[in-house]
Amino acid sequence: MKSIPRTLEWIGDLPGHLRLLDQTLLPTDLAYRDCRSVEEVWESIRNLRVRGAPAIGIAAAFGVVLGMQVHTESASCAERLNHICDYLRSSRPTAVNLFWALDRMEKKLLSEPEALAKDRPSSLTLHALTRILLSEAIAIQREDRQMCLAIGRIGAHLIHDGYGVLTHCNAGSLATSEFGTALAVLYSAHDQGKKFHVFADETRPLLQGARLTAWELQQAGIDVTLLCDNMAGQVMREGRVHMVIVGADRIAANGDTANKIGTYSVAVLAKAHGIPFYVAAPSSTFDLSISDGSQIPIEQRDPREITEGFGKVIAPTGVRVYNPAFDVTPAELITGIITEKGLIHPADARIIRTN
Repeated sequence: MKSIPRTLEWIGDLPGHLRLLDQTLLPTDLAYRDCRSVEEVWESIRNLRVRGAPAIGIAAAFGVVLGMQVHTESASCAERLNHICDYLRSSRPTAVNLFWALDRMEKKLLSEPEALAKDRPSSLTLHALTRILLSEAIAIQREDRQMCLAIGRIGAHLIHDGYGVLTHCNAGSLATSEFGTALAVLYSAHDQGKKFHVFADETRPLLQGARLTAWELQQAGIDVTLLCDNMAGQVMREGRVHMVIVGADRIAANGDTANKIGTYSVAVLAKAHGIPFYVAAPSSTFDLSISDGSQIPIEQRDPREITEGFGKVIAPTGVRVYNPAFDVTPAELITGIITEKGLIHPADARIIRTN
């Protein structure tokens, strides 16, 4: 696999900062954004400079470190940590990896007795606690990389020579620490020498498929054709698609899966044409606290993403807009879920809970 630029990395030691590949500028500009405050991380998550459920979680973990390394208030470390995490949780509501990573950072720090002290921490104590948080954030990033590698290895056997594979949105290196989830399967199959073709939906309204997935697959030397979203059914009807694979932002206990808006439509089309539909996601994307997809919060985005796409007015002034960022694909439309632990097939509550 050819090298894809890193999505995010911690620069320096303590104090340090988070460097993000600004995905709002791709594919025309490859530029990085240095975040030196928790507010800048919040803005980058909210405005999709960093996106993809695993990458959002990693960015948030490093955001906690940024917030704590400048802590000079009289409040205790635990109070400061709670404030930072609540603030970062407000950036985007759907991707569960965000909440999973922040919960993990809180749990890690609050296991240290010094963090629970009510008085103002000494600079030495604060530095030591912040270093613990930095180590945890780095561990989250490292583990994500290993999970992505495992997802790729486990899923690669599903792809055969001559296959046409359709994907929606971006679930590649840009959405994770490295390799991706859905695209990790493609990268692994490509490394094995398999010959296949990828159809990438453009993914309206923000064109993550056109701007990110098509760019990323080209960088990796994988054969890719870009489609308008409303072309997927026709390409399936022509017999050119043999499987669909997508990522996920949250998976309920019964296997219902939230992913980028338009995924549900692709799943329905795949079912109608007898095409297997796979989801690839790490175990951190599962939310076993909710029984089904009806309980997944769906983010509503700015109407201007539709009416003024990329700065050009394309709709009449004052028109009402409905702009959910995600939809939910019912488990019965999902052939299987590929995780770092194995293939969940079929996708149902009993098998999910035993994996």
